[in-house]
Amino acid sequence: MTAPSLSDTVKRTCDTLRQGATKQVIDYEQRFSALKNLYAELLANLIKSGFNPKEARETAAEFFGSTTVRFAGVDGTLYSRPLFDMVIFFGGAYAATGTITFSENATPHVKYDTKTMQQNMGISSVVPIYINEIPDVDHTFSAPEQPSEINPSKPVTDEEIANNSMIANAIMTFSEYYLAYKIAADPNQTTHVILMDRSLSTERASLLYETRKTDFWNAKSTLLGYAASSDESPIDKNDLALARQHVCNQPLALPPPRADYLRYAITCLAEQKQQLTAKQILAELGITDDKRAHRVERALKNLTDKQILTETNGVYALDPKYVSSWKRIKKVTVAVGDRLFFSKTAEAETSSSMKIVKNGKEHWLTTLDISFLTLFALQMLMEECWRKHVLLVGVTKDTAARDFKRQLIPILHNENLLKTSMQGNALQELPNTDRMILQSASIFNVEKIKPPWSLIEYDSAFRSMLPDREGRRGYVSGAIKNKISLEKAFLKTYVQLSQAKTDPLLRSNVLLVDRLAYPEYDCKPENTVKFINALSDGTKEPVETMLYVDRSVPNKLQNLVMSVLVAMAPANIPEAFGHNKTLFIADKIAKWNYSQFKCVVDTTAAWILNNHKLRKFIFYMSTFRERRASIEHARRENR
Repeated sequence: MTAPSLSDTVKRTCDTLRQGATKQVIDYEQRFSALKNLYAELLANLIKSGFNPKEARETAAEFFGSTTVRFAGVDGTLYSRPLFDMVIFFGGAYAATGTITFSENATPHVKYDTKTMQQNMGISSVVPIYINEIPDVDHTFSAPEQPSEINPSKPVTDEEIANNSMIANAIMTFSEYYLAYKIAADPNQTTHVILMDRSLSTERASLLYETRKTDFWNAKSTLLGYAASSDESPIDKNDLALARQHVCNQPLALPPPRADYLRYAITCLAEQKQQLTAKQILAELGITDDKRAHRVERALKNLTDKQILTETNGVYALDPKYVSSWKRIKKVTVAVGDRLFFSKTAEAETSSSMKIVKNGKEHWLTTLDISFLTLFALQMLMEECWRKHVLLVGVTKDTAARDFKRQLIPILHNENLLKTSMQGNALQELPNTDRMILQSASIFNVEKIKPPWSLIEYDSAFRSMLPDREGRRGYVSGAIKNKISLEKAFLKTYVQLSQAKTDPLLRSNVLLVDRLAYPEYDCKPENTVKFINALSDGTKEPVETMLYVDRSVPNKLQNLVMSVLVAMAPANIPEAFGHNKTLFIADKIAKWNYSQFKCVVDTTAAWILNNHKLRKFIFYMSTFRERRASIEHARRENR
């Protein structure tokens, strides 16, 4: 067979692209046809609009203790660049701040702080790492079965290692949550609203997944054996295991006494009550049936075997070492965070801000360590927000989430909690993502769905739930291996904030919004739905979720959040139409810092290349690509 010419290859590529794109468009046209009656058949009872400014003001006074409060929006940036035989990794987070004043008769008034670049908070870190050291620092290069070995399927060329490394992304993510924590915990200035350009519930689930492999801890965690000070006990595997799930909130009954959370519910209880018998533990957790009681016995044995709990004459207590476990983890998180983002070169005790001293030697923090620290920073942020009544909200612009279509609606339909005439197979014909479904429905129902509007709020745990596999009413199954994520921690929804005055069809994108749950407002009988999850051993465990089942259920915090988001939706910035001005400003600050840092790195590289004292060093240390690029650049300059 004769090899095709270049022109034939280009023609074939164009034809393939056109045909593939045409099929995709036709498929979406067919899916969109199912949306024309979607509002009447499904969404009419699930979409809320007409948010009340007077109620928002009353809720603000009640929740914050004031009708004028400070806010902060946090966004991050990252950059990486190979420089000779090193890669420069940069990550940082920046905050846009101001005040919001709630009014009885109008949209809240938002005032942004002036001199943004000088006054607003920002943290960043730059870490140069030799290319040969990157696989040791970035745990994603490790083999799944042998964490101490490099995964043979991973790229091994310098350029591929640099381009595929997650180090810059890890630094950026940690910086965002650490900055948000610092703002929430600041004793000198109270910030009552914190907005983040992330999905909080999804991020926590992702961090738990990243840190799930205990086999990796010994091989890839530098935090093991590290202490924030010489008088503290070093961190061990039990500390990491306990801290990963340390979301203790008694009014919300977190962590729940079920499945994988049972051990952590017991340790949180022991932390609060100090000493308990097995009977007292069962009573405190509300467990009465034999099978669940047997699971508690096994959990107590497991915790005792791991020396997390001590047992004396049937009385259980936390081992003295782990009474202070969470405090020590918080100290380590703050110590490492301050070193990474605040320490000055002259004050540094290590050669890199991403190194720590352990047993008298310098050690790189790995991306696994950064994932742990990010998770701890998020949970510390949650604690501060619960303690100080800070409204924590995540806003995600572009999302491929599908849990509204694939999880929530089928579960509500199975429970007869959904007022709809749609059949299950009709749902499958809808567009693939929740955002496209809601955005398209909004356009097809211009007169009925008018921005600003919001979907009902529902528990983020629905992301990991499915209707019971046996079709039983009142039962649910976990989406993956029958596991259901933490309930009653976050509530999520979708919102559309803006519509053009001249053209009602011109509407902003649908955004995913999730927020922290607050027991005083969200933990009420009218917005609580209980399910049963049947385990493989026949145990039936309750899963208590938060759900504002339709638009008629009062939701003061949703009204407050929407009032804030509507007030911050800019009408005069085309590229931020229907988004959030606070996060838009934070993004602009982040981009400015990115450009400044890039200039610094590029200038440093040019200075090194043109330094005659380093000429021999550069010739041998630069890569083939760099050498070729510099020669080609010189040739172009001489033309």
